[in-house]
Amino acid sequence: MEPKTKYDRQLRIWGEQGQAALEKASICLLNCGPTGSETLKNLVLGGVGSITIVDGSKVELGDLGNNFMVDESSLGQSKAKCVCSFLQELNDAVKAKFIEEYPQALIDTNTSFFSQFTVVVATQLVEESMVKLDRICRQANVMLIFARSYGLTGLVRISVKEHTVIESKPDHFLDDLRLNNPWPELRGFAEAIDLNVQDPVAHKHIPYVVILVKMADEWIKSHGGALPSTREEKREFKELLKARMIAMDEDNYKEAIDASFKVFALRGISSDLQRIINDSCAEVDSSSSNFWVMVAALKEFIANEGGGEVPLEGSIPDMTSSTEHYVNLQKIYQAKSEADFHVIEQRARDILKKIGRDPHSIPKATIKSFCKNARKLKVCRYHLIEDEYNNPSLAELQKYLTDEDYSIAVGFYILLRAVDCCAANFNSFPGQFDGGMDEDISRLKSTAVSLLNDLGCNGLTLTEDLINEMCRFGAAELHAVAAFIGGIASQEVIKLITKQFVPMSGTYIFNGIDHKSQLLTLY
Repeated sequence: MEPKTKYDRQLRIWGEQGQAALEKASICLLNCGPTGSETLKNLVLGGVGSITIVDGSKVELGDLGNNFMVDESSLGQSKAKCVCSFLQELNDAVKAKFIEEYPQALIDTNTSFFSQFTVVVATQLVEESMVKLDRICRQANVMLIFARSYGLTGLVRISVKEHTVIESKPDHFLDDLRLNNPWPELRGFAEAIDLNVQDPVAHKHIPYVVILVKMADEWIKSHGGALPSTREEKREFKELLKARMIAMDEDNYKEAIDASFKVFALRGISSDLQRIINDSCAEVDSSSSNFWVMVAALKEFIANEGGGEVPLEGSIPDMTSSTEHYVNLQKIYQAKSEADFHVIEQRARDILKKIGRDPHSIPKATIKSFCKNARKLKVCRYHLIEDEYNNPSLAELQKYLTDEDYSIAVGFYILLRAVDCCAANFNSFPGQFDGGMDEDISRLKSTAVSLLNDLGCNGLTLTEDLINEMCRFGAAELHAVAAFIGGIASQEVIKLITKQFVPMSGTYIFNGIDHKSQLLTLY
């Protein structure tokens, strides 16, 4: 099947560039139980370039009840091999291979193995292995995602030193129309149109952009250069718009009233973008990434040609208008956008030259996309999991533990760490011991309490119910939970690879008891 047809639906979401990035990516999966298999299934269907499965276990009877990617004929065989051949059937364009090895052994003895991959998806690892692997991947500059399901709870956490996003694609974002800060061509266009035109047809076909530019200008002149800011002033501004209507069916004026909040928007750049351009990485050198070179160009543009604004995006929404006005308006926005892009492009090329790099090493299309999305740039940085485990923010931890909405999620987070301590000390997880359940419960409780004390949360405890539940889980991977966690993990992998949308920061905890998800930020 032609790739364009095969991936048609996803191409609409992340486009050809995103799909090309996926097809170049190589993914390593550690442990192919249900959580790992479900994560990889979604990525194989999405068309990643290659997968390597690392798992040293054999298929047992219990695996048949929670993993759709093994069947009775697989019993006693290598789990990695069985899951690999099943996934290969789903998409023959993906290169699939497997390694019959326990991930723990690779982490301990062959650290250079991981540097060949784009992303490592580590599932069902205990804390000690997570900490070691995190260091290895950081060193090799490989993106890492941890995913784990444990009874009715689950965890997903990204670990990447820095992840920059140009196409963050927020759900809601204000159009870049500059209604309260028009550039000369837009102002000139608006001034040439008479709002008091007597012809009713012409009056109801003035685009709302023109109406608002002129009315904002009028307001500024009679209010000492200030835009409407209080609720009362905003109401008054809308009343002025309403007063200009000469008939009740004037959709353009209704649109102007509805869009008047775009006039009240603050001029200039957001505090989020200000933080990015003030970031120390914006002081570029020969080792800087393309993203930071473009940020440095943007910083110069804002200070010089932009007059405190970012490059114009250049698109306008649909609106009631005569065709002539609308087409002319479109041309004005596009011309300004194009001019801004050329300035940024030139500045980026000059910066590249200055730091000793090929001035044309950043493709035109990348700079264009950067200009179009300049207001929506995102920089995500993730602490090492070891730092989070050893020095979490005490204030955050205490806040979560005492907040009713978060107490179960943070309880599961602490207990997932506590069961790893138990496993390290007693060689199996609570609920798997041969002894009575009561012994497991008291062991897990005392481990959790000492963990909380070590973290500085003296006197805070977890509910008995939660500790009992954790023991009842007995480290089981339930298919429904694993499939859900696998869905979340694969979605985050796609965000990281395509560099589109914003990956989650913090530790994601699924609470299957109440069917709730929480994102904990513990640093």
